[in-house]
Amino acid sequence: MKKVIFSGIQPSGNLHIGNYIGAIQQWVKLQEETEAFFCIVDLHAITVAQYPKTLKEKVLDTAALYLACGIDPKKSHIFVQSENPDHSYLAWLLNCITPLGQLERMTQFKDKSLKQKEGTTAGLFDYPVLMAADILLYQTDEVPVGEDQKQHTELTRDLAEKFNRDFGQVFKIPKPLIQKETARIMSLADPQSKMSKSDNDPLGTINLLDSEEQIREKIKKAVTDSGSEVKYGNDKPAISNLLTIYSVFSGESPIETEASFKRKTYSEFKEELTKVVNKKLKEIREEYQRIRNDEKALRQILDEGAKYARSKSSQTLKEVKEKMGLSS
Repeated sequence: MKKVIFSGIQPSGNLHIGNYIGAIQQWVKLQEETEAFFCIVDLHAITVAQYPKTLKEKVLDTAALYLACGIDPKKSHIFVQSENPDHSYLAWLLNCITPLGQLERMTQFKDKSLKQKEGTTAGLFDYPVLMAADILLYQTDEVPVGEDQKQHTELTRDLAEKFNRDFGQVFKIPKPLIQKETARIMSLADPQSKMSKSDNDPLGTINLLDSEEQIREKIKKAVTDSGSEVKYGNDKPAISNLLTIYSVFSGESPIETEASFKRKTYSEFKEELTKVVNKKLKEIREEYQRIRNDEKALRQILDEGAKYARSKSSQTLKEVKEKMGLSS
């Protein structure tokens, strides 16, 4: 029997190369050997303010990008979170066994609530419980996540163990699957910060749908380190980040990449980096446009994914309700 994996991404409407390198590339490989559930988590998205008119479009844009990057609906189950009400149902049941103190210790909530201040919602506070429901519904074995989501995965494991102990065995205990080498792509403007769509400096993030000229400009203006050697090192966080990006897009190993630019200047290195990034992202952009222009086919893929997801999650939810003494 194949291992089950579950992972999702917010419907931002555009993804950046940090998403691609840190998550989607890994998913493309995993779908070859696992039963993979990839979910566009629109219920998580509304924990912060959204424009209702554009949210649906962002969901479709994100789905098209999944597919353009190599996620194959013949090998994976791709669906939209809100199309399966079992996610919300299980989240409420898990809320009823979640210690408040554990949620209060979630570092992501602390960080985001400081930014939002008066706009902080109960939904944002409860985000990790919904994430736990997402994962546990499908009897997930492994969860591909970034380092910043590891704490949420630990909460998921805790809740699964607590439920199994208090009510009887239902849930598998999922393990986080973190790709160490490329789990964190940093901002081009600040190599101490993770690349993010919410970066205050737009030059820090390369989006998958950026034009060739935008990519060229962002790489040209990317910060570098003191000295002139193009090499990996703790004292060279900016160049190390750019070398990692080059390694991924060129297909070279980090050692090969470093050797290739041993006698090159920063400027020469950036020129070559621009070429390899533009070559790959041009392929993704063209495939994205082809998929996005056929909205009927795109919606059909998502509908089929949701139908299959419901067929699996309903079995888990039925067991949970029976164990808790609820009508099923």
